[in-house]
Amino acid sequence: MTSTHTLRTPDGVIHYEIRGEGPLLVLTGAPMGGEAFVPLAEALSDTHAVVTHDPRGIGRSVLDDPDQDSTPEARADDLVAILNDLGTDEADFLGSSGGAVTILALAERHADRARTIVAHEPPLLGLLPEAEEQFAVTEEIIATYHRDGAGAAWRRFMINAGFPAPEEGTEEIGPSADEEEDGADDGENDRRFYVHELRGTVHHRVDPARIAAGSARVVLALGAASDGLITDRTARALAELLHTDPVVFPGDHGGFMEDPDGFAGVLREVLAPVTEAGRLPAP
Repeated sequence: MTSTHTLRTPDGVIHYEIRGEGPLLVLTGAPMGGEAFVPLAEALSDTHAVVTHDPRGIGRSVLDDPDQDSTPEARADDLVAILNDLGTDEADFLGSSGGAVTILALAERHADRARTIVAHEPPLLGLLPEAEEQFAVTEEIIATYHRDGAGAAWRRFMINAGFPAPEEGTEEIGPSADEEEDGADDGENDRRFYVHELRGTVHHRVDPARIAAGSARVVLALGAASDGLITDRTARALAELLHTDPVVFPGDHGGFMEDPDGFAGVLREVLAPVTEAGRLPAP
């Protein structure tokens, strides 16, 4: 059974859903909305109460000011607002891509609200030796969006990330294409990503010492097929700074969509053992 919730925040509305029963687990992306995580949520719903949501300004989570930037810190605060709305003190978190950056910000700002944080391939470009070059490429991608549109920008983004160039005729499939089923405006979602989210996400600076000192257990995750992707390198770089070994999950950067059952199996192992303290309070 799925329950649907709308949470009013000081600057907008957050749409989220819950599936299953058990210890609370929050799945989050950025800019990817909740719909992309549904197969994984369903695979986990027999052992967990799983929250999926649309991040701020994407899909059904509407901001009062559509020109407000989406920062990892603000998205982390939104996750805490969801916990508060549910009346629970803490949860486990799985964040992928920009969502991994979100939960790393949560590890620094709200470590007491998390038991385990699993950061799947965070695109923290500042960790790379060629960081300044990568930041310049990010600006080129944003400029391409303004000049030539989302399709051309997405093509440039994918090539830099290490993926094969999108095939002709598929360039319009951008980072938020999954929202179409929800009746959202994909053009608006793309504008949010390129204009108000991409720069803040890849420029985010983590403090490894502060993360290590926090109460949350932080796990870096990467895909078995992610070799050659820029996010494989950033995940490994942060794992080294945290003096931990990354956990390998099925698939590549989108492994939770490619093999949700296999991804769920590894995630259960990472989160085990679960405790009764992690369960949602009775209604």
